[in-house]
Amino acid sequence: MKRVIFTADDFGLVPEVNTAVRAAHTGGVLTTASLMVGASAAAEAVAMARTIPKLAVGLHVVVADGTPVLPPEKIPNLVDASGQLPSNLVGPSVRWAFSAQARTELRAEIAAQFAAFAATGLPCDHVNVHNHMHVHPVVLEMVMDQAERHGVKRMRLPYEPGALLLSPWVALMRARMRARGFTFNDRLAGLAATGHMTEARVLSMLDAVGEGTTEFYFHPATTATKALMAMEPNYDRTGELAALRSPAVAVRINALGLKLSVFSDL
Repeated sequence: MKRVIFTADDFGLVPEVNTAVRAAHTGGVLTTASLMVGASAAAEAVAMARTIPKLAVGLHVVVADGTPVLPPEKIPNLVDASGQLPSNLVGPSVRWAFSAQARTELRAEIAAQFAAFAATGLPCDHVNVHNHMHVHPVVLEMVMDQAERHGVKRMRLPYEPGALLLSPWVALMRARMRARGFTFNDRLAGLAATGHMTEARVLSMLDAVGEGTTEFYFHPATTATKALMAMEPNYDRTGELAALRSPAVAVRINALGLKLSVFSDL
């Protein structure tokens, strides 16, 4: 069987992302969304998700480039001067590897994010990590620990054929996830085209879908606001929303006999 999962990341980031998620689900092919529990529009996203129960919502763990759940004074080794998790991914990665205190704080922050998701009362369809930071072995183990405690053993594997730089790390991830009994997608479509999953690109990728489960992931928004442009100036968020709502994409999925799925189906 050929399954496809269509996921929107950054649910809860801003209202424009939330509205796009709802539109892409109710009027398009979006099947899942990954919630940032510490983001400014997370409460709105949770309330919205309750009105569209067929949307499968998972936890989008944020360990860098975002807002933490814990107060900055409790995680001083994780945050910058503004109290945010820094957007530079290299510094935190090194710190987690060599600082026991940073690892202690990281474990506490990840646990707090899982607890915050559980407090929403929403069923947790899956877990993934912002910027795919669970390729870092320290982050992966902590996320799996918390996922197991919360009864969620479905996770994104950020494997896209041709992404040679990540291949060794992804192979290690796959082995560790499998050893602990986690379920995951076979491949990820959109890693090399992050922020640019337009209709034409999605149609081409659909034609290449192989056996097993392929997750397509997106970052849609109804408007490219100044705040969103400051975060990712090159993302075509409205183009991604158009792709998710495209009749041509829906027709192609049916014509190819692909089964629209969520992680809980695996």
